[in-house]
Amino acid sequence: MSLRIDRLQTFLQRVGNRPRVLVKITTDGGLEGWSEVYNHGPDLAFPPMLDYLFAQIRGMDASRTSFINQYLLQSSRFPPGAMGLAAIAAIDHALWDIAGKAAGLPVYRLLGGAVRDRVRVYAGLYSAPDLPDLQDQTAALNERNGFTAFKLSPYRSDIHRTRFGLAARELGDYFASVRAGHPDAWEFAFDAHACLWEPRQAVELGAALAPSEPLFLEEPIRPEYIPAWARIRQELAVPLATGESLYSPNEFLTLLTAQGADIIQPDICVVGGLTQMVKIAALAEAHYVPVSPHNPLGPLATAANVHFAAATVNFGILEFKPDPVSWCHDPYEPVDGHLDLRPDRPGWGIEIDESALVEDDWVHWQRVVPTKTDGSTAWM
Repeated sequence: MSLRIDRLQTFLQRVGNRPRVLVKITTDGGLEGWSEVYNHGPDLAFPPMLDYLFAQIRGMDASRTSFINQYLLQSSRFPPGAMGLAAIAAIDHALWDIAGKAAGLPVYRLLGGAVRDRVRVYAGLYSAPDLPDLQDQTAALNERNGFTAFKLSPYRSDIHRTRFGLAARELGDYFASVRAGHPDAWEFAFDAHACLWEPRQAVELGAALAPSEPLFLEEPIRPEYIPAWARIRQELAVPLATGESLYSPNEFLTLLTAQGADIIQPDICVVGGLTQMVKIAALAEAHYVPVSPHNPLGPLATAANVHFAAATVNFGILEFKPDPVSWCHDPYEPVDGHLDLRPDRPGWGIEIDESALVEDDWVHWQRVVPTKTDGSTAWM
C-alpha cells in the first residue's frame, strides 16, 4: 500500500468549553491519521498554518516520521515558537497514527514496546472548592474511574488583591483540611499556573504545602529565567514540577542542567510532537528526572500520551481531563485510576466519527488578563 501524503484536512470542533482544531492526514493509499492541536491560540490561525506546512510535505512517505518532523523544523529560518511547534506536533501525530496502522501495530510498539502494562493518571480539577464540594467530586471520580490522585489550584483567594502571606496561610490550612478529609493514600498536586513573578513567593507557597505532603507544586513562576528555578528547587521542601511552557529539547536540557525541577511536564502537543517528546524524556532520564506530561486536552492528545507513557521508562503520571466529545466514541477512559493499553488496535487505538465533524462545532474562548488593585496587569 502506498503511503505518500496526499491530503490534509482540518475540522473546527470543541472539547468541553474549549475550541479545538482536529487534523486528518490521508495517504494516496487511503490510510488516515488523526490528531488534535493544542488550543493556546489564536486558534483560527492553525488551519492556514497547517495548509502551509502541508504544501511542503505533500507526496512524502508518511511513515518517515522522524525525517518529516526534522524537515518541518528546518524549513523555518528561525526556531518555531509555540504555534509553529503545535502545528508541527499535529502533523507528527497524524503521521504516527498512519505509521502504526500501516504496520498493524499500536504506536508504542514502534517505539520499542511497552515498559508498563497501564498508565497512571490524575484528575485535573483546576480549582480549590470548599472541602464538602471537593469531597463530592473526588468521591465521584474515585467511584467511577478509580482516581486516587487529583490536581487542585493553590489559590483560595485572589492573589493579586490579597496580602500574599495571608494567601499562603489560607492554602496551608486548606490543604491540611483536604488531607484530613480524604484517604491518606490519595495524592494531591497543586498547579500555580505561573501566576507568580517573585521566586520568594513560590518558596512561601511550597512551605505552606509541605506539612501535608503534596504530590508536586506545578509551575509557580514564569519559565523564562532558569536560574530562578534552580533557586526555588534548592529552597523548596516539596517536589517542583514544570515544563508546559517550554518548547524544545534544548530548553529542557537547560532546565535539567540547572537542576531546576524534580518533575518535568512537557506537552506532547506543544513541543513538536511525539518525535520530540521522546528526545526530551531521554534527556530527563539521564538527569534522574521523571516525565509527567501536561495534558488538559482531548482524546487524541490523551491517546498520543498513552503511547508515549507506555514506552517511556521514566514516565511518572499523566494529567487527565474528563471532557466527553461527540466525535470519539471509544476514548481511553480510566479504570482503577489507570488507562489500559490496547495491544490489538493499530495506530492510536481510537476511532474518529467523521459524521460528527460535518458541521463546525466551534466555541470562542477568551483568556482574561487579571488586574491588580492599582490597575496594572498580572499573570494569569
